[in-house]
Amino acid sequence: MPSFERDGVSIHYEVHGPEDATSTVLVLAPGGMRSTIEALSRMPWSPVEGLADRHRVVVMDQRNAGRSRGPIGPEAGWADYTADQLALLDHLGVEDFAALGVCIGGPFVVRLARAAKGRMRAGVMFQPIGLSDNRETFYALFDGWAEEQRAAHPEVDDANWCAFRERMFGGDFLFGATREDVAACELPLLVFLGDDVYHPASISREVATLAPNPELVLRWKGPDDVAAAAARVRAFLAEHG
Repeated sequence: MPSFERDGVSIHYEVHGPEDATSTVLVLAPGGMRSTIEALSRMPWSPVEGLADRHRVVVMDQRNAGRSRGPIGPEAGWADYTADQLALLDHLGVEDFAALGVCIGGPFVVRLARAAKGRMRAGVMFQPIGLSDNRETFYALFDGWAEEQRAAHPEVDDANWCAFRERMFGGDFLFGATREDVAACELPLLVFLGDDVYHPASISREVATLAPNPELVLRWKGPDDVAAAAARVRAFLAEHG
C-alpha cells in the first residue's frame, strides 16, 4: 500500500480509476480526527466505486489517523491537513482537481478552495461539521483521539493538546473555515444537508446561503434517495470536475 513522505509526515493513500482519466477527485473521509479511507464505508454509497469509472479518485488517511503519521507541532491545526492534502496531489502530479469531503471533509474542501485557488475546479460537501450547540461533543471527540495519540507524542504537553483542540474546534461556524472563506469561494459547491449533532443542518444551510455558486441537496441518505444523490454527484463532477 503506497505512502507519501514529507517533513516527517507519512501519508497512506490509494488511487483508483483509469490511468488515462483526465480528471481527479480528492475524496476526504469522515471520522473527525480519525478520518481514514475505511471510514468511507459509513457512506450510503461509495464515492470511490461511484466515481472511479471515469475519474482518478485519490483517497487518504489524514495524519495521525489510520496508517498515516505525522508530528504534532506547537501550532498544529487545520493548516497542517491542507498542506498534506496539497502535497499529496503534487506528489501524484495532479495539476487540477475537484474535492469531495464528508463530515470533517467539508471544511477541508473550503480550505482547499482557498489554498488552491485556480487549481481546484469544484467541491462537494456531505454533511459538513460546524458549531450548533455541540462544542462539548467535539471537544470530547478530540480528547478521545488525543488520549490514543499521547504515547506516540510524549513531546506534546497538556497545554498544547488543549491549544490544538481549540484551533480545530473552537470556531463559531464551519469548523476550520470562516463565513468569509465560504463567501469568497466562487467555485461550484454541491452541499448535502446534515441532520444530527455532529453535522448540523443549520451549518449546511448557511454554507449554501453564503457560497456564491451553491446547490443544496436536502435528501440523500434514505434508501429511496441514495441512487439520485449518487447520480447528482456524478453529473456535477462530470460538468465541473
